[in-house]
Amino acid sequence: MCKPKLLLAALMLGGLAHTAQAQAQAYPVKPVKLVVGFAPGGAADFVARTVGTALGNSLGQPVVIENKAGAGSSIAAEAVAKSAPDGYTVLIASPSSISVNPALNAKLGYRASDLLPISKVTTSPLVIAAYPGAGISSIKDLIAKAKQAPGMLNYATSGNGSAPHLGAALFSQVANVQMQHIPFRGGSLAIQSVIAGDTQITFGTPPSVLPMVQAGRLRGLAVSTRERTPLAPDLPGMREAGLPEYAIEFWYGFFVPAGTPPAVVRKLFNATQVAMQQPAVKAALAREGTEVSVSASPAQFADFLTENEKFWVRLVKDASVKIE
Repeated sequence: MCKPKLLLAALMLGGLAHTAQAQAQAYPVKPVKLVVGFAPGGAADFVARTVGTALGNSLGQPVVIENKAGAGSSIAAEAVAKSAPDGYTVLIASPSSISVNPALNAKLGYRASDLLPISKVTTSPLVIAAYPGAGISSIKDLIAKAKQAPGMLNYATSGNGSAPHLGAALFSQVANVQMQHIPFRGGSLAIQSVIAGDTQITFGTPPSVLPMVQAGRLRGLAVSTRERTPLAPDLPGMREAGLPEYAIEFWYGFFVPAGTPPAVVRKLFNATQVAMQQPAVKAALAREGTEVSVSASPAQFADFLTENEKFWVRLVKDASVKIE
């Protein structure tokens, strides 16, 4: 290539780099899409909609919620991973789509490295609840009934590989019981099946379960943390419930496609920090049994994910959980 052409190519590359930098600095100039991997009405959807308005105010652009349910939230994760890395498509995700599914399912259309972490946003216990007509009023009742008829009790969750599914698998392992897993495409659908008596037990997320417990439509048995939590003060922790060896929590966080400019990642992180500290956001989440828990930086969240993945993957293997 002659020198004039080399110079022209260099100028064009420089211009493209300058344009990309300018776009990152101007970000955002249009609405941002926040993708939820479950059907409306579940915990991820509740957190996204609770945080979305505050996040939009912090960014200066509306945040639009889009539900893409299915495959333990892997459909949503893949869609975001393959979207343009410009900061306008954000994923709210739990350990299932970030740590568990990519590590254990080679057929997925994305890997964990295809998504960049922004920040953890919430942490919660699971809530164990029963159909009021099932004759189960405590964790001890649940264990006794499951041992009396192995494999006959059905438990509903928001899907294969979801945090509730894995929480139930760990419970079965620790309590040495057998129960039948019935997966649904979202937490609200799972809860409705228990309310109807089609299934007997749920290991559910607080926003899905607690309102039904408070309304008397489900019987709350315990939270999955070892001790009681102010997030659900009327329910015992697992030590008090008689199974102190069992404890598990789950989280939600924000992610963007790999290749998103660092300046955009930083703006999203800063906006998330501001949104999650709003008193109205904290109060709304707390009412539904969810606690604000933000990362110190995207890098700190990435380090947390590296360690957290070990726990979830080990759990899946030890409990012989099948991931679809």
